[in-house]
Order: sequence, then structure tokens, then C-alpha cells
Amino acid sequence: MNYLLMAQPQGADANPLTTFLPLILIIVVFYFFMIRPQVKRQKELKKFRKSLAKGDKVVTTGGIYGKIAEIKDAYILLQVDDNVKLRVDKSAVVKDMTDVTPQK
Repeated sequence: MNYLLMAQPQGADANPLTTFLPLILIIVVFYFFMIRPQVKRQKELKKFRKSLAKGDKVVTTGGIYGKIAEIKDAYILLQVDDNVKLRVDKSAVVKDMTDVTPQK
């Protein structure tokens, strides 16, 4: 039998676009609501980490609050207390706390 010459069943769509349209819409929704905002956040975080300067008050991903004492290529020397300094990877710094007023 030659299936190419057979007549198409009545009521069937000949346009494959209508078949794939829901899938295409799902992909577009995922892009605009999930992927794009995440990429934007990553770019902002990268820009923030490049703009860090000595004396900035920051918070790490582990929740450690401190003031930047020294900045190197791969790490930051974070002053946590008077005589306590920690070497922290740059990717661990997530927030700038310079403008935040301390709560009592």
C-alpha cells in the first residue's frame, strides 16, 4: 500500500504548526518567566562582584557579615571582628550591606 497517496481523514489538520503551537507557547513562557530573569540576576550579581571595593560591608552565602579588608582576583579578605579576618571566595559574596542601617 502506498500511504502517500491515501486520502487524509476528514477533519484532520494539514498544518503542523497548529500541532506544535502549544509546545512552542510553553517554551516561550518558560523563557520569559524562568530563564530570562535568572540570566538577568546572574549578570547583575557578576557586575556587583566586580564593583566591590575595600571598606564595603557585605554578606556571604553562609550568612557571615563583614567588611572587605582586601580584594584579590579569586578571593576577598573579609574582616569579621577586630582581629578576625576570613578569606572568602568572591562567588560567596551576595549582598552589599553598606547602605543598610543596623537593627537593634
